[in-house]
Amino acid sequence: MTINGSFTDQAAPLLAANPATLSLSLRFGQAAIGVHTNSQDLYDKLARYYADFPGDDSPPDIEVTAIECPPPVFDLPYATKEREPGKTKIKEEYVDYPDGRVVRKLLTGLVFCFGGGRNYTFGPCADNDNQVVNFINNRFIERVIRQGALLFHAAGVAEAGRGLVMSGFSGAGKSTLALRIMARGTDFVSNDRIMVRRDGEALTMFGIPKMPRVNPGTVLFDDHLGPVMSEEDRRRFSALPAAELWDLEHKYDAMIDDCYGPGRFRLHSAMSGLVILTWRRTEEPVRAARVDLRQRRDLLPAFMKDVGLFFESDGPGQAGAAPTPEDYLELLGDCPVLEISGGVDFEAAADACLAFLRQGK
Repeated sequence: MTINGSFTDQAAPLLAANPATLSLSLRFGQAAIGVHTNSQDLYDKLARYYADFPGDDSPPDIEVTAIECPPPVFDLPYATKEREPGKTKIKEEYVDYPDGRVVRKLLTGLVFCFGGGRNYTFGPCADNDNQVVNFINNRFIERVIRQGALLFHAAGVAEAGRGLVMSGFSGAGKSTLALRIMARGTDFVSNDRIMVRRDGEALTMFGIPKMPRVNPGTVLFDDHLGPVMSEEDRRRFSALPAAELWDLEHKYDAMIDDCYGPGRFRLHSAMSGLVILTWRRTEEPVRAARVDLRQRRDLLPAFMKDVGLFFESDGPGQAGAAPTPEDYLELLGDCPVLEISGGVDFEAAADACLAFLRQGK
């Protein structure tokens, strides 16, 4: 539903009452990001989170203003965002204006207003800094998509200029697998979202500066992730059966520098292959086999990703209407694709992925 007026009618009084006097400069690849806030607590959290992506004096390509205040109550005819496949909760409601969109998070009360290069969030930002991070990253995602990329639900690693995109349905373990491969010496490109663009005959993959969010089972079985968990949590979760560990909703942010050392987070690489996880928790051995996506269209939903509420749709094509399976097939062309099936075995899968990544070097 589109209503009359401008979303700035809602934003302007809050911006005037809460001057954003603190500014943080960031750089995501070729994009300069400026973040403005009135909260020292939020500023410190974002500076820590984005420590690998410091900015410079360049004029920002993207600006985001995050205002710390009580959850705003806008009298708007919100529509409810339908649940995504596999999700159990309705998380957002929204309303469209001719010049932008307002999205309200139902659980936290944060409100996001964006359109035409103006990007604002209002509410308890410091207590929900992960949602502010997602909003900043979504502005970057939109920028890259408008430059001709498609969005993938995937993680990514890279080695010596060759990148591997790892996809799978929710809960498949793509982030855990990416970290297991990182433990073998690769760099990290992205956790849960990858943008892929064709540049001539080659593919380029772009990540987002989002730290991996890992569950207790992943932490307990990977020594590199030790810094993210307290000793109290380690004792508590170690006592649980393995099957329960993997189903817990509890998550930790794994800061790449803390766990793997500095300089291991890169936001883009040439793309050399796509891995699709279809394995299950069975006693079967893991299997890895090359597949042709045009013959295995059932695998496309494992990585196709709708841009969602935080994309400013304005017309057909890659920068507007949702891309089709044919769009993804055309983009990928003859990109090598590896399906990993059978039972879950992260070490064996890491071996297969590295061999796949290094083929033809």
